[in-house]
Amino acid sequence: MKSIQTQVLIVGAGPVGLTAAMDLASRGIDVVVAETRRAGEPPNVKCNHVSARSMEVFRRLGIVREVRDGGLPAEFPNDCAYRTAVVGRELTRIPIPCRAERYTATVGPDTDWPTPEPPHRINQIYLEPILFAAAAAQSGVRIINRVEVQHFEQHADGVIARARDLDTEQPIAISADYLIGCDGGRSTVRRLIGARLSGTDVVQRVQSTYIHAPALKDLIHQKPAWMTMSLNPRRCGTTVAIDGRDKWLIHNHLAAEEVAFDSVDRDWALRTILGVDDRFQYEIISKEDWVGRRLVADRFRDRRAFICGDAAHLWIPYAGYGMNAGIADAVDLCWILAGVLQGWGSPALLDAYEAERQPITEQVSHFAMNHALAVMGQRRAVPPEVELDGPAGEAARSRLGQAAYDLNVQQYCCAGLNFGYYYDRSPIIAHDGEAPPPYSMGSFTASTVPGARVPHLWLSDGRSLLDALGPAYTLLRFGPAVDVAPLVEAAARSKVPLTLLDVDRTKACYGFGEPLLMVRPDSHIAWRGQAAPREPDWLFDRLRGAASRPGIA
Repeated sequence: MKSIQTQVLIVGAGPVGLTAAMDLASRGIDVVVAETRRAGEPPNVKCNHVSARSMEVFRRLGIVREVRDGGLPAEFPNDCAYRTAVVGRELTRIPIPCRAERYTATVGPDTDWPTPEPPHRINQIYLEPILFAAAAAQSGVRIINRVEVQHFEQHADGVIARARDLDTEQPIAISADYLIGCDGGRSTVRRLIGARLSGTDVVQRVQSTYIHAPALKDLIHQKPAWMTMSLNPRRCGTTVAIDGRDKWLIHNHLAAEEVAFDSVDRDWALRTILGVDDRFQYEIISKEDWVGRRLVADRFRDRRAFICGDAAHLWIPYAGYGMNAGIADAVDLCWILAGVLQGWGSPALLDAYEAERQPITEQVSHFAMNHALAVMGQRRAVPPEVELDGPAGEAARSRLGQAAYDLNVQQYCCAGLNFGYYYDRSPIIAHDGEAPPPYSMGSFTASTVPGARVPHLWLSDGRSLLDALGPAYTLLRFGPAVDVAPLVEAAARSKVPLTLLDVDRTKACYGFGEPLLMVRPDSHIAWRGQAAPREPDWLFDRLRGAASRPGIA
Protein backbone atom coordinates (compact mmCIF):
# COMPACT_ATOMS: atom_id res chain seq x y z
CA MET A 1 0.00 0.00 0.00
CA LYS A 2 1.28 3.42 -0.91
CA SER A 3 1.54 5.85 2.00
CA ILE A 4 1.48 9.66 1.93
CA GLN A 5 1.91 12.07 4.81
CA THR A 6 0.91 15.72 4.96
CA GLN A 7 -0.39 18.34 7.36
CA VAL A 8 -3.69 18.95 5.54
CA LEU A 9 -5.44 16.68 3.06
CA ILE A 10 -7.89 18.45 0.74
CA VAL A 11 -10.40 16.26 -1.08
CA GLY A 12 -11.34 17.88 -4.38
CA ALA A 13 -9.41 20.10 -6.80
CA GLY A 14 -12.14 22.47 -7.91
CA PRO A 15 -11.82 26.24 -7.38
CA VAL A 16 -12.53 25.94 -3.65
CA GLY A 17 -10.08 23.12 -2.98
CA LEU A 18 -7.35 24.71 -5.07
CA THR A 19 -7.79 28.08 -3.35
CA ALA A 20 -7.63 26.38 0.05
CA ALA A 21 -4.42 24.59 -0.98
CA MET A 22 -2.74 27.80 -2.10
CA ASP A 23 -3.89 29.69 0.98
CA LEU A 24 -2.51 27.06 3.34
CA ALA A 25 0.75 26.71 1.41
CA SER A 26 1.20 30.50 1.49
CA ARG A 27 1.20 30.14 5.30
CA GLY A 28 3.85 27.42 5.26
CA ILE A 29 1.48 24.46 5.62
CA ASP A 30 2.14 21.25 3.68
CA VAL A 31 -0.90 20.23 1.60
CA VAL A 32 -1.99 17.23 -0.46
CA VAL A 33 -4.97 17.60 -2.81
CA ALA A 34 -6.70 14.40 -3.93
CA GLU A 35 -8.73 14.70 -7.13
CA THR A 36 -10.61 12.02 -9.07
CA ARG A 37 -10.21 13.73 -12.44
CA ARG A 38 -7.10 13.60 -14.58
CA ALA A 39 -4.77 16.60 -14.65
CA GLY A 40 -6.06 18.97 -17.31
CA GLU A 41 -9.49 17.36 -17.51
CA PRO A 42 -11.89 20.27 -18.01
CA PRO A 43 -14.61 21.05 -15.49
CA ASN A 44 -18.26 21.52 -16.32
CA VAL A 45 -19.39 24.90 -17.64
CA LYS A 46 -20.62 26.20 -14.29
CA CYS A 47 -19.79 29.44 -12.55
CA ASN A 48 -19.35 32.52 -14.74
CA HIS A 49 -18.52 35.12 -12.12
CA VAL A 50 -15.71 35.71 -9.63
CA SER A 51 -16.76 38.08 -6.86
CA ALA A 52 -14.74 41.03 -5.62
CA ARG A 53 -13.97 39.24 -2.36
CA SER A 54 -12.65 36.23 -4.29
CA MET A 55 -10.56 38.51 -6.49
CA GLU A 56 -9.11 40.02 -3.31
CA VAL A 57 -8.09 36.51 -2.27
CA PHE A 58 -6.42 35.90 -5.63
CA ARG A 59 -4.64 39.25 -5.25
CA ARG A 60 -3.22 38.15 -1.89
CA LEU A 61 -2.16 34.81 -3.41
CA GLY A 62 -0.35 36.59 -6.24
CA ILE A 63 -2.45 35.23 -9.12
CA VAL A 64 -4.99 37.99 -9.69
CA ARG A 65 -3.38 39.12 -12.96
CA GLU A 66 -3.56 35.61 -14.43
CA VAL A 67 -7.23 35.35 -13.42
CA ARG A 68 -8.07 38.86 -14.68
CA ASP A 69 -6.45 38.12 -18.05
CA GLY A 70 -8.61 35.03 -18.56
CA GLY A 71 -12.11 34.67 -19.90
CA LEU A 72 -13.80 36.95 -22.39
CA PRO A 73 -11.79 39.17 -24.77
CA ALA A 74 -10.59 42.36 -23.09
CA GLU A 75 -12.99 44.65 -24.97
CA PHE A 76 -16.04 42.36 -24.84
CA PRO A 77 -18.86 44.06 -22.87
CA ASN A 78 -19.67 42.37 -19.58
CA ASP A 79 -23.19 43.84 -19.65
CA CYS A 80 -26.36 41.97 -18.77
CA ALA A 81 -28.91 42.54 -21.54
CA TYR A 82 -32.66 41.83 -21.42
CA ARG A 83 -34.34 41.16 -24.76
CA THR A 84 -37.39 39.45 -26.16
CA ALA A 85 -34.87 36.94 -27.56
CA VAL A 86 -31.12 36.96 -27.98
CA VAL A 87 -31.55 38.34 -31.52
CA GLY A 88 -34.78 40.19 -30.63
CA ARG A 89 -35.69 43.62 -29.29
CA GLU A 90 -33.71 44.89 -26.33
CA LEU A 91 -35.71 45.80 -23.22
CA THR A 92 -32.96 47.09 -20.95
CA ARG A 93 -29.30 46.62 -20.10
CA ILE A 94 -27.26 46.57 -16.90
CA PRO A 95 -23.89 48.05 -17.88
CA ILE A 96 -20.84 46.28 -16.49
CA PRO A 97 -17.31 47.32 -17.51
CA CYS A 98 -15.36 45.09 -19.86
CA ARG A 99 -12.09 43.62 -18.68
CA ALA A 100 -10.02 46.39 -20.31
CA GLU A 101 -11.92 49.06 -18.36
CA ARG A 102 -12.52 47.16 -15.12
CA TYR A 103 -10.08 49.20 -13.02
CA THR A 104 -10.84 52.59 -14.58
CA ALA A 105 -14.58 52.75 -15.32
CA THR A 106 -16.51 55.23 -13.16
CA VAL A 107 -19.97 55.31 -14.77
CA GLY A 108 -22.71 52.76 -14.09
CA PRO A 109 -23.98 50.61 -11.23
CA ASP A 110 -21.02 48.22 -11.26
CA THR A 111 -18.22 50.71 -10.63
CA ASP A 112 -16.84 52.49 -7.57
CA TRP A 113 -16.25 49.22 -5.74
CA PRO A 114 -14.66 49.72 -2.27
CA THR A 115 -11.75 47.46 -3.12
CA PRO A 116 -8.67 47.32 -5.33
CA GLU A 117 -10.14 44.25 -7.04
CA PRO A 118 -13.63 44.58 -8.54
CA PRO A 119 -15.45 41.46 -9.81
CA HIS A 120 -14.47 39.53 -12.91
CA ARG A 121 -16.56 37.59 -15.41
CA ILE A 122 -14.86 34.33 -16.35
CA ASN A 123 -16.29 30.88 -16.84
CA GLN A 124 -15.05 28.06 -14.67
CA ILE A 125 -13.64 26.22 -17.68
CA TYR A 126 -11.04 29.03 -17.92
CA LEU A 127 -10.71 29.82 -14.22
CA GLU A 128 -10.04 26.33 -12.93
CA PRO A 129 -6.99 25.60 -15.15
CA ILE A 130 -5.45 28.89 -13.99
CA LEU A 131 -5.94 27.91 -10.35
CA PHE A 132 -4.70 24.36 -11.00
CA ALA A 133 -1.49 25.56 -12.66
CA ALA A 134 -0.84 28.06 -9.87
CA ALA A 135 -1.45 25.49 -7.13
CA ALA A 136 0.64 22.82 -8.85
CA ALA A 137 3.55 25.24 -9.13
CA GLN A 138 3.37 26.38 -5.51
CA SER A 139 5.82 25.00 -3.00
CA GLY A 140 4.06 22.94 -0.36
CA VAL A 141 1.20 21.74 -2.59
CA ARG A 142 1.03 18.21 -4.01
CA ILE A 143 -1.90 17.38 -6.28
CA ILE A 144 -2.55 13.68 -6.82
CA ASN A 145 -4.96 13.08 -9.69
CA ARG A 146 -7.12 10.05 -10.35
CA VAL A 147 -7.28 9.35 -6.63
CA GLU A 148 -10.55 8.71 -4.84
CA VAL A 149 -10.81 9.12 -1.07
CA GLN A 150 -13.28 6.49 0.04
CA HIS A 151 -13.08 6.54 3.82
CA PHE A 152 -11.13 8.02 6.71
CA GLU A 153 -10.65 7.44 10.41
CA GLN A 154 -9.91 10.08 13.00
CA HIS A 155 -7.78 9.71 16.09
CA ALA A 156 -6.42 12.08 18.72
CA ASP A 157 -3.49 13.27 16.61
CA GLY A 158 -4.77 13.18 13.06
CA VAL A 159 -6.69 11.59 10.22
CA ILE A 160 -5.91 8.54 8.10
CA ALA A 161 -7.70 8.55 4.74
CA ARG A 162 -8.18 5.37 2.73
CA ALA A 163 -8.01 6.07 -0.98
CA ARG A 164 -7.40 4.26 -4.24
CA ASP A 165 -5.71 5.04 -7.50
CA LEU A 166 -8.51 4.92 -10.09
CA ASP A 167 -6.17 3.81 -12.86
CA THR A 168 -4.20 1.10 -11.08
CA GLU A 169 -6.62 0.23 -8.24
CA GLN A 170 -3.65 0.56 -5.88
CA PRO A 171 -4.73 1.39 -2.30
CA ILE A 172 -3.33 4.58 -0.79
CA ALA A 173 -3.18 5.62 2.85
CA ILE A 174 -2.95 9.37 3.42
CA SER A 175 -2.07 10.52 6.93
CA ALA A 176 -2.83 14.13 7.80
CA ASP A 177 -3.35 16.38 10.79
CA TYR A 178 -6.59 17.68 9.27
CA LEU A 179 -8.86 16.95 6.30
CA ILE A 180 -10.97 19.38 4.26
CA GLY A 181 -13.76 18.13 2.02
CA CYS A 182 -14.11 20.33 -1.07
CA ASP A 183 -15.66 17.47 -3.01
CA GLY A 184 -18.87 19.04 -4.27
CA GLY A 185 -22.58 18.51 -3.89
CA ARG A 186 -22.28 14.72 -3.64
CA SER A 187 -19.54 15.03 -1.05
CA THR A 188 -18.12 11.83 0.39
CA VAL A 189 -16.58 13.82 3.23
CA ARG A 190 -19.95 15.32 4.17
CA ARG A 191 -21.43 11.84 4.38
CA LEU A 192 -18.53 10.50 6.42
CA ILE A 193 -18.75 13.27 9.03
CA GLY A 194 -22.46 12.59 9.40
CA ALA A 195 -23.59 16.01 8.13
CA ARG A 196 -27.01 16.32 6.51
CA LEU A 197 -28.31 18.91 4.08
CA SER A 198 -31.59 20.60 4.89
CA GLY A 199 -33.67 23.33 3.30
CA THR A 200 -35.52 23.41 -0.01
CA ASP A 201 -34.62 20.48 -2.23
CA VAL A 202 -35.96 21.94 -5.49
CA VAL A 203 -36.36 25.64 -6.20
CA GLN A 204 -36.19 25.38 -9.98
CA ARG A 205 -35.05 23.06 -12.74
CA VAL A 206 -32.98 24.28 -15.64
CA GLN A 207 -32.39 22.57 -18.97
CA SER A 208 -28.94 23.83 -19.83
CA THR A 209 -27.06 23.37 -23.11
CA TYR A 210 -23.49 24.29 -24.00
CA ILE A 211 -23.28 24.92 -27.73
CA HIS A 212 -20.89 25.85 -30.51
CA ALA A 213 -22.66 28.38 -32.76
CA PRO A 214 -20.29 30.52 -34.86
CA ALA A 215 -23.15 32.24 -36.72
CA LEU A 216 -24.93 33.59 -33.64
CA LYS A 217 -22.77 36.66 -33.05
CA ASP A 218 -23.44 37.91 -36.58
CA LEU A 219 -27.21 37.71 -35.99
CA ILE A 220 -27.03 39.94 -32.91
CA HIS A 221 -27.35 43.54 -34.05
CA GLN A 222 -27.30 45.10 -30.60
CA LYS A 223 -24.19 45.74 -28.55
CA PRO A 224 -22.80 42.38 -27.34
CA ALA A 225 -23.39 41.27 -23.76
CA TRP A 226 -21.83 38.77 -21.40
CA MET A 227 -25.27 37.53 -20.38
CA THR A 228 -28.56 37.93 -22.23
CA MET A 229 -31.92 37.18 -20.63
CA SER A 230 -34.72 36.35 -23.07
CA LEU A 231 -38.17 37.44 -21.86
CA ASN A 232 -41.09 36.45 -24.05
CA PRO A 233 -44.41 34.71 -23.36
CA ARG A 234 -43.36 31.40 -24.94
CA ARG A 235 -39.99 30.51 -23.41
CA CYS A 236 -37.69 32.52 -21.14
CA GLY A 237 -34.03 31.72 -20.80
CA THR A 238 -30.50 32.97 -20.24
CA THR A 239 -27.65 32.91 -22.75
CA VAL A 240 -24.08 33.32 -21.53
CA ALA A 241 -21.21 34.27 -23.82
CA ILE A 242 -18.46 31.85 -22.83
CA ASP A 243 -15.59 32.93 -25.08
CA GLY A 244 -17.04 36.03 -26.75
CA ARG A 245 -16.88 34.32 -30.13
CA ASP A 246 -18.72 31.09 -30.84
CA LYS A 247 -19.38 29.21 -27.58
CA TRP A 248 -22.55 29.84 -25.62
CA LEU A 249 -24.28 28.37 -22.59
CA ILE A 250 -28.09 28.49 -22.79
CA HIS A 251 -30.28 28.01 -19.72
CA ASN A 252 -33.89 27.05 -20.40
CA HIS A 253 -35.71 27.86 -17.16
CA LEU A 254 -38.36 25.18 -16.82
CA ALA A 255 -41.81 25.95 -15.45
CA ALA A 256 -42.93 24.40 -12.16
CA GLU A 257 -45.02 21.78 -13.93
CA GLU A 258 -42.10 20.76 -16.18
CA VAL A 259 -40.62 18.32 -13.70
CA ALA A 260 -38.38 16.35 -16.07
CA PHE A 261 -35.46 17.80 -18.02
CA ASP A 262 -36.77 16.19 -21.21
CA SER A 263 -40.32 17.49 -20.68
CA VAL A 264 -39.54 20.35 -23.06
CA ASP A 265 -38.08 19.84 -26.51
CA ARG A 266 -34.50 21.07 -26.13
CA ASP A 267 -34.09 22.23 -29.71
CA TRP A 268 -37.38 24.15 -29.72
CA ALA A 269 -36.59 25.84 -26.42
CA LEU A 270 -33.09 26.77 -27.51
CA ARG A 271 -34.28 28.29 -30.79
CA THR A 272 -37.07 30.20 -29.03
CA ILE A 273 -34.67 31.65 -26.45
CA LEU A 274 -32.24 32.65 -29.19
CA GLY A 275 -34.97 33.85 -31.55
CA VAL A 276 -33.75 31.83 -34.55
CA ASP A 277 -35.54 29.55 -37.00
CA ASP A 278 -34.83 26.02 -38.19
CA ARG A 279 -32.17 27.20 -40.62
CA PHE A 280 -29.88 28.19 -37.76
CA GLN A 281 -27.14 25.62 -37.19
CA TYR A 282 -25.42 24.81 -33.92
CA GLU A 283 -23.59 21.91 -32.31
CA ILE A 284 -24.25 20.68 -28.78
CA ILE A 285 -20.96 20.40 -26.89
CA SER A 286 -22.57 19.11 -23.69
CA LYS A 287 -25.81 19.03 -21.76
CA GLU A 288 -25.44 20.74 -18.40
CA ASP A 289 -28.93 20.36 -16.87
CA TRP A 290 -29.16 21.29 -13.20
CA VAL A 291 -31.50 21.69 -10.27
CA GLY A 292 -31.46 24.86 -8.21
CA ARG A 293 -31.70 24.11 -4.49
CA ARG A 294 -31.44 25.82 -1.11
CA LEU A 295 -29.61 23.37 1.12
CA VAL A 296 -27.17 23.96 3.98
CA ALA A 297 -25.39 21.26 6.00
CA ASP A 298 -26.30 20.96 9.67
CA ARG A 299 -22.62 20.77 10.55
CA PHE A 300 -19.44 21.89 8.81
CA ARG A 301 -17.04 19.91 10.98
CA ASP A 302 -16.43 16.67 12.82
CA ARG A 303 -13.31 16.97 14.99
CA ARG A 304 -10.43 17.10 12.47
CA ALA A 305 -12.53 16.96 9.30
CA PHE A 306 -14.21 19.98 7.69
CA ILE A 307 -16.34 20.71 4.62
CA CYS A 308 -16.31 23.77 2.35
CA GLY A 309 -18.18 24.96 -0.73
CA ASP A 310 -20.82 22.78 -2.36
CA ALA A 311 -20.03 20.05 0.15
CA ALA A 312 -21.43 22.38 2.82
CA HIS A 313 -24.14 24.29 0.94
CA LEU A 314 -26.03 24.12 -2.34
CA TRP A 315 -28.15 26.92 -3.71
CA ILE A 316 -29.27 28.67 -6.88
CA PRO A 317 -26.04 29.59 -8.69
CA TYR A 318 -27.05 33.19 -9.32
CA ALA A 319 -24.06 35.56 -9.68
CA GLY A 320 -21.68 32.74 -8.78
CA TYR A 321 -22.83 32.70 -5.16
CA GLY A 322 -21.98 29.05 -4.66
CA MET A 323 -18.35 29.06 -5.79
CA ASN A 324 -17.57 32.44 -4.23
CA ALA A 325 -19.16 31.45 -0.92
CA GLY A 326 -17.04 28.30 -1.05
CA ILE A 327 -13.88 30.36 -1.53
CA ALA A 328 -14.94 32.47 1.47
CA ASP A 329 -15.36 29.23 3.45
CA ALA A 330 -11.85 28.16 2.51
CA VAL A 331 -10.28 31.50 3.38
CA ASP A 332 -11.99 31.56 6.77
CA LEU A 333 -10.95 28.01 7.59
CA CYS A 334 -7.37 28.10 6.32
CA TRP A 335 -5.97 30.92 8.44
CA ILE A 336 -7.56 29.29 11.49
CA LEU A 337 -6.08 25.89 10.62
CA ALA A 338 -2.69 27.48 10.04
CA GLY A 339 -2.84 29.17 13.44
CA VAL A 340 -3.45 25.84 15.17
CA LEU A 341 -0.79 24.02 13.17
CA GLN A 342 1.73 26.79 13.82
CA GLY A 343 1.10 26.52 17.54
CA TRP A 344 -0.21 29.99 18.41
CA GLY A 345 -3.85 29.00 17.96
CA SER A 346 -5.66 26.91 20.58
CA PRO A 347 -7.47 23.83 19.22
CA ALA A 348 -10.69 25.62 20.25
CA LEU A 349 -9.90 28.21 17.56
CA LEU A 350 -11.27 25.64 15.10
CA ASP A 351 -14.76 26.05 16.61
CA ALA A 352 -14.97 29.47 14.97
CA TYR A 353 -15.20 28.09 11.42
CA GLU A 354 -18.64 26.55 11.73
CA ALA A 355 -19.85 29.31 14.07
CA GLU A 356 -18.96 31.92 11.44
CA ARG A 357 -19.67 30.29 8.11
CA GLN A 358 -22.80 28.22 8.74
CA PRO A 359 -25.06 31.15 9.74
CA ILE A 360 -23.89 33.37 6.89
CA THR A 361 -24.33 30.65 4.27
CA GLU A 362 -27.80 29.96 5.63
CA GLN A 363 -28.63 33.65 5.25
CA VAL A 364 -27.19 33.91 1.74
CA SER A 365 -29.05 30.76 0.70
CA HIS A 366 -32.29 32.60 1.44
CA PHE A 367 -31.10 35.66 -0.50
CA ALA A 368 -30.42 33.46 -3.52
CA MET A 369 -33.68 31.51 -3.29
CA ASN A 370 -35.87 34.54 -2.73
CA HIS A 371 -34.26 36.33 -5.64
CA ALA A 372 -34.71 33.27 -7.84
CA LEU A 373 -38.39 33.07 -6.91
CA ALA A 374 -38.86 36.75 -7.77
CA VAL A 375 -37.16 36.26 -11.15
CA MET A 376 -39.27 33.17 -11.81
CA GLY A 377 -42.40 35.19 -11.07
CA GLN A 378 -41.32 37.87 -13.50
CA ARG A 379 -40.75 35.30 -16.23
CA ARG A 380 -44.22 33.85 -15.72
CA ALA A 381 -45.79 37.29 -16.10
CA VAL A 382 -44.26 38.38 -19.43
CA PRO A 383 -47.17 39.95 -21.39
CA PRO A 384 -47.62 39.02 -25.06
CA GLU A 385 -47.59 42.70 -25.97
CA VAL A 386 -43.79 42.84 -25.60
CA GLU A 387 -43.42 41.40 -29.09
CA LEU A 388 -45.90 43.78 -30.76
CA ASP A 389 -45.01 46.69 -33.00
CA GLY A 390 -46.43 50.11 -32.24
CA PRO A 391 -47.10 52.12 -29.08
CA ALA A 392 -48.62 49.23 -27.10
CA GLY A 393 -45.57 47.09 -27.69
CA GLU A 394 -43.20 49.93 -26.86
CA ALA A 395 -45.02 50.62 -23.60
CA ALA A 396 -45.00 46.94 -22.61
CA ARG A 397 -41.29 46.61 -23.35
CA SER A 398 -40.53 49.76 -21.38
CA ARG A 399 -42.43 48.50 -18.32
CA LEU A 400 -40.90 45.04 -18.47
CA GLY A 401 -37.40 46.41 -19.05
CA GLN A 402 -37.58 48.72 -16.07
CA ALA A 403 -38.94 45.96 -13.84
CA ALA A 404 -36.18 43.58 -14.98
CA TYR A 405 -33.49 46.19 -14.33
CA ASP A 406 -34.79 47.07 -10.88
CA LEU A 407 -35.02 43.43 -9.85
CA ASN A 408 -31.70 42.23 -11.20
CA VAL A 409 -29.23 45.09 -10.77
CA GLN A 410 -28.81 44.04 -7.14
CA GLN A 411 -27.82 40.55 -8.27
CA TYR A 412 -25.18 41.55 -10.79
CA CYS A 413 -23.87 44.57 -8.89
CA CYS A 414 -23.99 42.99 -5.46
CA ALA A 415 -21.76 45.14 -3.27
CA GLY A 416 -23.79 44.21 -0.20
CA LEU A 417 -23.38 40.49 -0.75
CA ASN A 418 -19.62 40.97 -1.10
CA PHE A 419 -18.84 43.42 1.65
CA GLY A 420 -21.81 43.56 4.00
CA TYR A 421 -21.68 40.20 5.73
CA TYR A 422 -20.40 39.95 9.27
CA TYR A 423 -19.73 37.29 11.89
CA ASP A 424 -21.97 38.07 14.84
CA ARG A 425 -21.81 34.60 16.44
CA SER A 426 -18.07 34.08 16.39
CA PRO A 427 -16.35 32.95 19.60
CA ILE A 428 -13.06 34.57 18.52
CA ILE A 429 -14.34 38.11 17.92
CA ALA A 430 -14.50 40.65 20.75
CA HIS A 431 -18.01 41.97 20.16
CA ASP A 432 -18.72 45.26 21.89
CA GLY A 433 -22.50 45.38 21.84
CA GLU A 434 -23.03 47.60 18.79
CA ALA A 435 -25.30 46.09 16.16
CA PRO A 436 -23.80 45.89 12.66
CA PRO A 437 -25.54 47.54 9.69
CA PRO A 438 -28.25 45.51 7.94
CA TYR A 439 -26.99 42.91 5.48
CA SER A 440 -28.53 42.96 2.01
CA MET A 441 -27.68 41.82 -1.49
CA GLY A 442 -27.26 45.06 -3.39
CA SER A 443 -25.98 47.72 -1.01
CA PHE A 444 -23.97 47.91 2.19
CA THR A 445 -22.84 50.36 4.83
CA ALA A 446 -19.15 50.38 5.74
CA SER A 447 -18.63 49.70 9.43
CA THR A 448 -16.00 48.98 12.05
CA VAL A 449 -18.33 46.86 14.20
CA PRO A 450 -16.35 43.77 15.25
CA GLY A 451 -17.22 40.94 12.88
CA ALA A 452 -17.64 43.23 9.86
CA ARG A 453 -15.17 43.61 7.02
CA VAL A 454 -12.71 46.41 7.60
CA PRO A 455 -13.52 49.38 5.30
CA HIS A 456 -11.07 49.56 2.46
CA LEU A 457 -8.64 52.45 2.15
CA TRP A 458 -5.54 53.41 0.21
CA LEU A 459 -2.44 53.96 2.32
CA SER A 460 -0.10 56.93 2.07
CA ASP A 461 2.44 54.86 0.15
CA GLY A 462 -0.17 53.98 -2.51
CA ARG A 463 -0.79 50.42 -1.35
CA SER A 464 -4.20 48.99 -0.66
CA LEU A 465 -4.85 48.24 2.99
CA LEU A 466 -5.36 44.61 1.93
CA ASP A 467 -1.79 44.46 0.66
CA ALA A 468 -0.45 45.56 4.03
CA LEU A 469 -2.29 43.09 6.25
CA GLY A 470 -0.05 40.61 8.05
CA PRO A 471 -0.28 36.80 7.92
CA ALA A 472 -2.25 36.65 11.18
CA TYR A 473 -3.52 39.70 13.03
CA THR A 474 -2.89 43.32 12.04
CA LEU A 475 -3.31 46.20 14.47
CA LEU A 476 -4.33 49.36 12.63
CA ARG A 477 -3.38 52.50 14.53
CA PHE A 478 -4.90 55.81 13.41
CA GLY A 479 -2.54 58.15 15.22
CA PRO A 480 1.02 57.39 16.37
CA ALA A 481 0.37 58.90 19.81
CA VAL A 482 -1.88 56.00 20.83
CA ASP A 483 0.03 53.66 23.14
CA VAL A 484 -0.08 50.12 21.75
CA ALA A 485 2.72 48.65 23.86
CA PRO A 486 0.31 46.63 26.03
CA LEU A 487 -1.13 44.97 22.92
CA VAL A 488 2.23 44.30 21.31
CA GLU A 489 3.57 42.79 24.54
CA ALA A 490 0.46 40.65 25.09
CA ALA A 491 0.70 39.34 21.52
CA ALA A 492 4.32 38.37 22.15
CA ARG A 493 3.41 36.58 25.37
CA SER A 494 0.67 34.60 23.61
CA LYS A 495 2.88 33.99 20.55
CA VAL A 496 0.19 35.44 18.25
CA PRO A 497 1.85 36.98 15.16
CA LEU A 498 0.92 40.68 15.17
CA THR A 499 1.65 43.29 12.51
CA LEU A 500 1.42 46.96 13.59
CA LEU A 501 0.31 49.26 10.79
CA ASP A 502 0.15 53.02 11.29
CA VAL A 503 -2.49 54.61 9.08
CA ASP A 504 -2.97 58.25 8.15
CA ARG A 505 -6.58 58.91 9.10
CA THR A 506 -6.81 61.77 6.58
CA LYS A 507 -6.29 59.29 3.74
CA ALA A 508 -9.36 57.28 4.70
CA CYS A 509 -12.64 57.84 2.84
CA TYR A 510 -14.54 56.18 5.68
CA GLY A 511 -14.66 58.03 9.01
CA PHE A 512 -12.89 55.62 11.38
CA GLY A 513 -14.17 56.46 14.85
CA GLU A 514 -11.74 54.28 16.79
CA PRO A 515 -7.98 54.82 16.73
CA LEU A 516 -7.31 51.07 17.07
CA LEU A 517 -8.66 48.21 14.95
CA MET A 518 -7.55 44.59 15.14
CA VAL A 519 -7.99 43.00 11.71
CA ARG A 520 -7.82 39.31 10.85
CA PRO A 521 -6.09 38.00 7.70
CA ASP A 522 -9.52 37.54 6.08
CA SER A 523 -10.05 41.32 6.55
CA HIS A 524 -12.75 40.97 9.22
CA ILE A 525 -12.45 43.10 12.34
CA ALA A 526 -11.76 41.14 15.53
CA TRP A 527 -11.62 44.04 18.02
CA ARG A 528 -11.67 47.82 18.16
CA GLY A 529 -10.95 50.37 20.84
CA GLN A 530 -10.10 53.91 21.79
CA ALA A 531 -7.05 52.59 23.66
CA ALA A 532 -5.42 49.30 24.56
CA PRO A 533 -7.85 47.14 26.57
CA ARG A 534 -7.64 46.73 30.31
CA GLU A 535 -6.93 43.04 29.86
CA PRO A 536 -4.85 42.63 26.70
CA ASP A 537 -3.90 39.06 27.60
CA TRP A 538 -7.58 38.12 27.73
CA LEU A 539 -8.11 39.74 24.32
CA PHE A 540 -5.39 37.64 22.70
CA ASP A 541 -6.66 34.54 24.43
CA ARG A 542 -10.00 35.23 22.79
CA LEU A 543 -8.45 35.90 19.40
CA ARG A 544 -6.52 32.63 19.48
CA GLY A 545 -9.45 30.58 20.82
CA ALA A 546 -8.13 30.13 24.35
CA ALA A 547 -10.45 32.45 26.32
CA SER A 548 -12.13 30.59 29.16
CA ARG A 549 -14.75 33.23 29.85
CA PRO A 550 -16.82 35.71 27.82
CA GLY A 551 -16.46 39.42 28.15
CA ILE A 552 -15.65 42.69 26.46
CA ALA A 553 -12.01 43.79 26.41
